[in-house]
Amino acid sequence: MPDLTKNSPLGVYYEHCKKGELAYQVCTDDGAAVFFPRVVAPKTGSANLEWRISKGLGTVHATTVVYYKNEPPLNVALIDLDEGFRMMSRVEEIEPMQVKIGMRVKVKMHPGDEKLQPYPVFVSLTPDLSPKGREEARASLLPSGEGSGMRDGRTK
Repeated sequence: MPDLTKNSPLGVYYEHCKKGELAYQVCTDDGAAVFFPRVVAPKTGSANLEWRISKGLGTVHATTVVYYKNEPPLNVALIDLDEGFRMMSRVEEIEPMQVKIGMRVKVKMHPGDEKLQPYPVFVSLTPDLSPKGREEARASLLPSGEGSGMRDGRTK
C-alpha cells in the first residue's frame, strides 16, 4: 500500500518540519489561518488552502505540568502563534513550572529520527526568569487587565 502521507497535508507539513519550518495553511476564501493541516478549511468547508511559513513567534495561552511516575515533570502548553493559529506543544530549556501564561516564545524544531517525525517545540524569549524578571515580562506582554483577575474591565 502506498504511503498516502507523502502527498497529504500532513505529509507537506512534515516536509516543512524537516527543513526547520513551522508551516500552516490559510483559507484564501476568508483569510483564516488553519492548523493542524487539513484538506478543507474547518469554518468554510473550502478546499482553497495555501501554505505559509510561520515566523515561529507566539505567546503561551495556557500551560500545565504533567507528572509521570519515575520521570521528570514536563509542561504541555497551548501556544497562540502571531499568525493567528493556536497549537499544542511544550516549552523547553526552562523548568516546567517556570512556563507562564503570556510568556513570549519562539519555535525550535526537534529533528526526529527513523521512528519519529520532526516536531515543533518552543523556547522562552523571556531573558530573566527570576521572580522579578517574570513579573516585569508578564506586565509588558499581556494587554491591560489581562492576568490580573480582570476581564473586559470587570472582575471574574
